[in-house]
Amino acid sequence: MKLTTSLVSLSVFLASASAAVSSKRQLTCSGNLTPFDYFGVNESCAEFGNNVIPGVYGTHYTFPAESSIDYFVDTVGMNFFRVAFLLERLAPPATGITGAFDATYLGRLQQTVSYITNKGAYVAIEPHNFFIYDGSTIDSKYTKEQFGTLWSNLAKLFKDNQRVVFDIMNEPHDVSASVVATYMQAAVNSIRSLGATQLILVEGTSWTGAWTWTSSGNGAAFASLSDPLNNTAIEMHQYLDSDGSGTSADCVSSTIGVERLAAATEWLKQTGHKGFLGEIGAGSNDNCIAAVHGALCSMQQAGGVWIGAAWWAAGPWWGDYFQSIEPPNGASIARILPEALKPFI
Repeated sequence: MKLTTSLVSLSVFLASASAAVSSKRQLTCSGNLTPFDYFGVNESCAEFGNNVIPGVYGTHYTFPAESSIDYFVDTVGMNFFRVAFLLERLAPPATGITGAFDATYLGRLQQTVSYITNKGAYVAIEPHNFFIYDGSTIDSKYTKEQFGTLWSNLAKLFKDNQRVVFDIMNEPHDVSASVVATYMQAAVNSIRSLGATQLILVEGTSWTGAWTWTSSGNGAAFASLSDPLNNTAIEMHQYLDSDGSGTSADCVSSTIGVERLAAATEWLKQTGHKGFLGEIGAGSNDNCIAAVHGALCSMQQAGGVWIGAAWWAAGPWWGDYFQSIEPPNGASIARILPEALKPFI
C-alpha cells in the first residue's frame, strides 16, 4: 500500500508539474511586438500613514529598501520604479504647496532617486495624493498656476537628471476631467519653462482608469493636451477584479486584461498620445496570470502607443498583501513575476 500510494502521489505530482509547464508555455505573445521603454514596479511606502501628518519616519512611513531596488535591477532586469511620496510631508500645510519643502523628507526622496538612477534605472516621482491636499481637492484651494509653481519648484531639483520622470499626480477622483486636465497642462507648462526635458506622466480623473478613460470624460479632456517637446505620456491604471479596484485576488476572466485596455488603446491610436500603464495588479492564480500576460501582450501588439508599465506594488511594509512583489517573499514573486511579467522585460 505504501509503494502504491507513493507511486500514485508521484504520478499526481508529475501530472501537476506537467500541467503547470504546459500552462506556462501557452502564455505566448506573437505578432509584431514593440518592446516597452520602461518596465518595472511601484515602490510604495513613503506615502503610508497618510492620516498622520507629518508622521514619524520608520513608524508611519518609510522609503524603499536599497536591497529591493538591487533585486529588481540586477536580478530581474527591470529598469523603472514609480516612487510614491505624500505631498503634505514634502510641502507642509503650514506653508502650502507653493512654500518651502521639508528638507528631511526631501532629502530621503532625493537619496532614493539617486540610488535608483545611479544604477542606470529610471524613477518616476509622484505625489500619491489623489488630487487631495490637506483634506480638500487641490482645485478648491489652489489655482492651476499655483499647482504649476509646485511642480516648477520640484522639477528644478531634478531637471539635470535625465533618468527622473515627473508623474504629476496620482489618481485624481471626484473632480471633473476638464479641471484635472487643466491642472495637468499647467504642470507640464511649468516644467518645460524650466528647460527640463524629461518624460512627464499625466493622469486623469476617475482614478485614471484605463477601462473608464473615455466614459469618465478623460478622453475628451485630454485629447488636446500638449507638450512642446512631445515627451508626455498619458498614465492609466488598471486592475482586473470585478470592480477594478485591485482589492480582490480573483480576476473576472483570463481575457479581462485585454478587454479593459482595448478602448484606451484605440483612443491612444486616434489621438497620437503615448500611454503608460502606471499600475496593474492581480492575484497569483491561473486566471489572473493569463489576464495580466494578455494585457501586457496587447500593449506590445499596439504599434508602440504604450511605452511602459509598472506592477503594483513593491515596498517593505506590504507583508502578505496578495499583490506584493517585494523580495524575497512577496506573494507575486513565485508566479506573477516569472510567468506574467518577465516575458516583457
